[in-house]
Amino acid sequence: MATESGGQAIDPARLDWAKGDGLLPAIVQDAATLRVLMLGYMNRDALDATLASRRVTFFSRSKQRLWTKGESSGHVLELVSVDVDCDDDSLLVLAHPRGPTCHLQRASCFPDAPGAFLAELDTVIARRERERPTDSYTTRLFEAGVRRIAQKVGEEGVETALAAVAQDEAALLGEGADLLYHLIVLLRARGLSLDDAVAVLAQRHAR
Repeated sequence: MATESGGQAIDPARLDWAKGDGLLPAIVQDAATLRVLMLGYMNRDALDATLASRRVTFFSRSKQRLWTKGESSGHVLELVSVDVDCDDDSLLVLAHPRGPTCHLQRASCFPDAPGAFLAELDTVIARRERERPTDSYTTRLFEAGVRRIAQKVGEEGVETALAAVAQDEAALLGEGADLLYHLIVLLRARGLSLDDAVAVLAQRHAR
């Protein structure tokens, strides 16, 4: 079940549907990158349908009916969670987009919406692991196995340390970027994700 940020199940009855004539604005964010994807509107039936089907559904003001994102294109938004603002009159939806969200074939309806690039890279690497395109360096790493990937992480770690003490900032940044990339590949090769590692950092920070 979709939950609010505090972990409590949403009670649609407590939302302030009257303020917007039965509609609440619903901001959709990519659950992985936190990029804002789109803004839609939900009535009570749309929210119920979203929670039940796990696919984000809106009330279309132009069509005057419920509309599940991707019902024609197949580019659905798979629900992760729903949060409610402090006035109970706006919704924040986290979802995994399956394809471009915008009808212009862009990831977001807001072309310059910021997102977490490392999380986006993690998503790309996960897709490389599943699809194994033949012309991909990432594919070659996965096919070489965990031991080889771990070796690359060790090599990049040493090169990053050496750059920190003996080279300029550009070299350090380049080696650091290589280290981050190979570390994400290693995590994926072990069935983990960058988000799993970030969660450990968040737990430590909360102590």
